[in-house]
Formats: sequence, structure tokens, C-alpha cells
Amino acid sequence: MSDPIIRCSDVCVAYGRQEVLRGVNLEIPRGIFLPFVGPNGSGKTTLLRAILGLLPLKHGKIQTPFHDYPAGYVPQQKAIDPLYPVSARQIVAMGLYPSLHWWRRLSAEQHALVNHSLERLGMLEHANKTFRELSGGMKQKILIARALVSGAEVIVLDEPTSELDDVSENEVLTHLLALNRDHQKTILMVHHDLELVSSLSTSVCRLRRGQAEMSILPEGGRDA
Repeated sequence: MSDPIIRCSDVCVAYGRQEVLRGVNLEIPRGIFLPFVGPNGSGKTTLLRAILGLLPLKHGKIQTPFHDYPAGYVPQQKAIDPLYPVSARQIVAMGLYPSLHWWRRLSAEQHALVNHSLERLGMLEHANKTFRELSGGMKQKILIARALVSGAEVIVLDEPTSELDDVSENEVLTHLLALNRDHQKTILMVHHDLELVSSLSTSVCRLRRGQAEMSILPEGGRDA
């Protein structure tokens, strides 16, 4: 394992008086493909949102490089309003907005970055379609391209295949594995199917009753 890129030390997250996570201690290595699995309500999404800095900690500490190098966040596709008349290209370009003022247009170099991210996910030919015109798998690829365009080293995904058919799910997971293997991206992903992720990764973060633990999967084969 390489050096940790994220450290969670005695992390506790609560909604009101209800503790969702408690005593979480993790060291997440740089360059890992790490699925987060566990029963509904176990705190998978809560932990990733806390790592991203989107939720306050009741106590504990999370160390990340995100102050200097923000993570690429891929929410569930239903978080994007399908009625909003925005093109796939415009959604990907949103990944560059943190480095731009709202009134500035993208430079020629930034347009090239958007095209490269679209091409990497096989979506360049669909760039001018509106988000609602795309299939479920295409929508997810566009959201991944948006996370990539910023150059983020860590990509965090919240159930990226939850509403996809088997073919689309396999395509999305194959792209994620390629980003991890060929471009050394650290991939943190909430997923519900332990049997499936055991064929994709050698490690998994299991959550249960507010506790989290990383473990090695003996069947990890990276076969997708």
C-alpha cells in the first residue's frame, strides 16, 4: 500500500442527537480503488460527505489534500435537474467553475480540457445533447467527466450505478477502473453489491452500525 492520502481519526458525525458514525479510524492509501459497502443507513454516504468536508464532525479529525487539490465529486445523477436545459458539454465545464469567476468564459485551453474529458469517457459525440436526452449510463459518464476535468486526484462517487441496467453499470465501472489503473486516480465509491465489487477491487471499506473498517478481499480480481 502507498502512503495514505486520507486519514480519519476518531471521527463522529451526528444528525442532531443521533450519531450516524462514531469512532471511525481509517487510513486510505493514495491510488486505491475503494468501494464503501454496507446495509442501508450504515453511514456510507455520510462518511464520504464528511471526507469531502460537506458535513461537520461532532468530534475527531479528517486529514485530506482537498484544501489545495479539491476532490472530484460525482453525486447521484438524480441530483441534476433533468428539466434544466443544459448540455452535456456545459455540465462537464462546471467542473472548471471553482477556478473561474462566474462572468469569465472558458479559454481555448479549458475548452480543450472539456473535450478531452468527454473523449476519455467516450462521450464527445454526445456533447451537445441536453442532459435529459441521455441514457442513464451516459448521464453518469458525463458526471464523471465533470469530476475529471478539474484534474482531481481523488474522485468520490455516491452510488454511481444505482439506477443503471447491467450493461450500463459494467461500462461505468470499467471506465472507473481504467481511471484508477491507467491514470492513478484514487476512487472512493459507495456501492451496494459486495459480490460485484469483490471482482473489481482487492480492498473494501465496510460500514455497519456507525463503524467503518477497511479489509482485504480474498477474491479481488479486477475482472470488469
